[in-house]
Amino acid sequence: MSIFSQFDLMARGGALALLALWSWLLIRDHRGQFSARVAVVMNGAIACYLLITSGWFYRPSVLGLILALVGSSTPGIFWIFARSWFNDEHHIRRRDLILVTLAAVNILIMQLTFFDYPLVNIVTGTFFRVGMLAFAAAGLWEAWRGRDGDLIESRRRLRPRLVATVGTYVVLIAISEIAVYNLGMGRWLVNTVNSSIVFITFLFCAAMFGMRQADLFGTLTNEVKLTAPKTTGDDPMVGKLLAFMETELAHRDETLSIAKLASKLGEQEYRLRRAINGQLGYRNFAAFLNGYRLAEVKSALADPAQKDVPIITIALDAGFGSLGPFNRAFREAEGMTPSAYRLRHAG
Repeated sequence: MSIFSQFDLMARGGALALLALWSWLLIRDHRGQFSARVAVVMNGAIACYLLITSGWFYRPSVLGLILALVGSSTPGIFWIFARSWFNDEHHIRRRDLILVTLAAVNILIMQLTFFDYPLVNIVTGTFFRVGMLAFAAAGLWEAWRGRDGDLIESRRRLRPRLVATVGTYVVLIAISEIAVYNLGMGRWLVNTVNSSIVFITFLFCAAMFGMRQADLFGTLTNEVKLTAPKTTGDDPMVGKLLAFMETELAHRDETLSIAKLASKLGEQEYRLRRAINGQLGYRNFAAFLNGYRLAEVKSALADPAQKDVPIITIALDAGFGSLGPFNRAFREAEGMTPSAYRLRHAG
């Protein structure tokens, strides 16, 4: 065994130990949070990938097939993790589950047709590589697009690092796979990339361990907070903020950002972030605004005098930019559709 192989083996063992430790901590401290449970599944998928690419499974076997299937599903699981963690979502959408399931079925077909059906294997392999890039890009977009409204400072700092790191290595994996299986280049390229992923796993786990427990996944009480704040907390600026939101109805501005709100208040942005998160308990700015928007919508839906006003008009007037995000936020907060809420409260 070469020095490189020995080093790679030790690094994989260390990465697997870190993944196991992090998963155990998530189960112990955060098992009630959806994003934490997704993180445990993602850790398991990464572990399967590290095992299947170690060179231990040269001959076809059921265990090798299972490891390859789960490990190859990592990009799809990463996408769901990015949605749930960065957006503070607490459930998986049916559409997302269908997409990940279809990708897993494609991977299974690709594995089963490797030796006997080369044409089918080429087609499913192409779908796999395209899907891998698509899932990774979608997950990275989730990490990038909500960075300005993220009120957890450590998580906000992690976003661009995660985008740069995961994005680079997913592209490298795709290129190396194509180069080896389609262009006939040496297997060393894939081995080099796979070994690099081990170090990325180290860095990712280190970043997770470096975050405060309260910032990592929050608590069960603030996992979904979609109500308008009522308390001023201990910070005088919070009272100023709440008074401004009540009198100026700032939530009706669908383009309102935390930087724009800080400018209107004449406060520094970082202090406003800390106040909304530390005193009011919101993990992202969108949830803070949606609390006011949903309160206004519910008041209008329960008002018999507004029973003929279209729901979409009420939603847009309250500051929601489109019907889709409004419907999701409303169902998440109330457990029913806006139409059902109106029937129940306005008759």
